[in-house]
Amino acid sequence: MHTATVRLGLRENLGQFSLLVLVNAFVGAMVGLERSILPAIAEQEFHIAARAAILSFIVVFGITKALTNYFAGRLSDRYGRKHVLVAGWLVAAPVPFMLMWAPDWNWIVAANVLLGVSQGLTWSTTVIMKIDLVGPKQRGLAMGLNEFSGYFAVAGSALATGWLASHYGLRPQPFYLGVAYVLFGLALSVLAVRETRHYVAQEVRTHHAGHDVALPSQGDIFRRASLTDKNLSSISQAGLVNNLNDGMAWGLFPLVFAAAGMSLAQIGTLAAICPAVWGMAQIFTGALSDRIGRKQLIVWGMWVQAVGVAVTALSAGFLGFGFGAVLLGLGTAMVYPTLLAAIGDVAHPAWRASAVGVYRLWRDLGYAVGALLAGITADLFGLAAAVWLVAAITLLSGVIAAVRMNETLAAEKA
Repeated sequence: MHTATVRLGLRENLGQFSLLVLVNAFVGAMVGLERSILPAIAEQEFHIAARAAILSFIVVFGITKALTNYFAGRLSDRYGRKHVLVAGWLVAAPVPFMLMWAPDWNWIVAANVLLGVSQGLTWSTTVIMKIDLVGPKQRGLAMGLNEFSGYFAVAGSALATGWLASHYGLRPQPFYLGVAYVLFGLALSVLAVRETRHYVAQEVRTHHAGHDVALPSQGDIFRRASLTDKNLSSISQAGLVNNLNDGMAWGLFPLVFAAAGMSLAQIGTLAAICPAVWGMAQIFTGALSDRIGRKQLIVWGMWVQAVGVAVTALSAGFLGFGFGAVLLGLGTAMVYPTLLAAIGDVAHPAWRASAVGVYRLWRDLGYAVGALLAGITADLFGLAAAVWLVAAITLLSGVIAAVRMNETLAAEKA
C-alpha cells in the first residue's frame, strides 16, 4: 500500500483497529488463565510452602516478557509488525498443555518463560500497530481501547478459570480455555491482520514534514527512556512500579485472601475485580488524557493504587478486599494507557516502536521485582508487611512523577 492511499485515524481504520482489539483480548486471556489458580496449584498439588518459590513463575514471566518487549520493538521496526505478532502466537501454543500436564513445578516455570516471550511479542505489537493506525490525534483513546480489551479479558479468563477450578478441579479443565485462545488468536493474526508499518511513513510525511531528525542509536534510545530524558524515564519508572504492585497482587493476594478464609470461587472473583475495573475504565481514562493531559492522571493514578493496596492490607473480609481491588484497578486504569500515550507524545515516529520497547522492558521487569520483593518480604516478615511495603513504593513513584515529569500532550517530537 502506498503512503498516498494511507489515512491516519481511528475512524478511518476502524476495521483493522477493531480486529487488533479482538486479537489483544485473546492475548490478555492467556495471562488470565493463571491469575486466580496458580498459587493454589503450587500449594495443593506441588506442596510448595515458601512464598518466594510460589512467586517464581511471576519472576520468570516478568523477566522474559520484559526482555522480549525490548526486542519486539526493534524487530517490528526491522521486519514488520505482523511477522512479530504471528511469531508470538506460535510461541504460546505449548503453554496451556504444559500447565495442564506439568509433572512438577519446574514445568510451570518453563511454561511461564514461553508465556512471557509470547506476551512480549504479541501485546507489544498490538500496541505499536494501534499507535501506527490512529496517528497523533486520538492516541490516548487508542491505548485505552487496547488495554481495555487485554485486561478485561484477563479478568474474564481469571473468573472463568476460578469457576472451573471450583467445579472440576485445579487441572486440567481450566486450561482447556487456553487452547481455544491460541487457536483463535493465531488464526486471526495470520488470516486477517494487515501490516501497519507504512502508516509510520505517512505520519512522518503529514505531521513532521520539514523536521528531519537523525535516527538515534538503540543505545541512545535506551538511555533516554531509562535515565536522561526526564519525561521518558519518569514514564518508565511509573510503569515499573505499576507492574511491581500488580506482580505482588497476582502472586500474594490469592494467598492473603485464602488466609482470610476465602473460597476458591471467592478468590477467583476477587482476582477478577482489579483487571475488570482496570480494563473497563481505561476506555474513559485513555480518552480523558487526550483532553486534560497525561501528567495528572499518571501522578494521581499511582496514588490511588497505593490507597487500594493499603485498603487490602487493612481488610479481613470479602467486601474490604473487593473495595481495595476496585481502587487498585481504577488507579491502574488512570496510569496504564496514559503512559503509553505519553511515550507516543515524546518519541519521534521513526524511533517510537523502539522507545515503546524500552518502556515495556522496564514496566514488565516490575512483575519480577514485585514478585521477588513481595515473596522475600512475606517469607521474612509476613504477608501484611509485604503488602504495606508495596503500597509505600507505589506512593513514592507518584511523587517522583509529580516532581520530575512535564506535561507531554503538546510535546514537540524530538
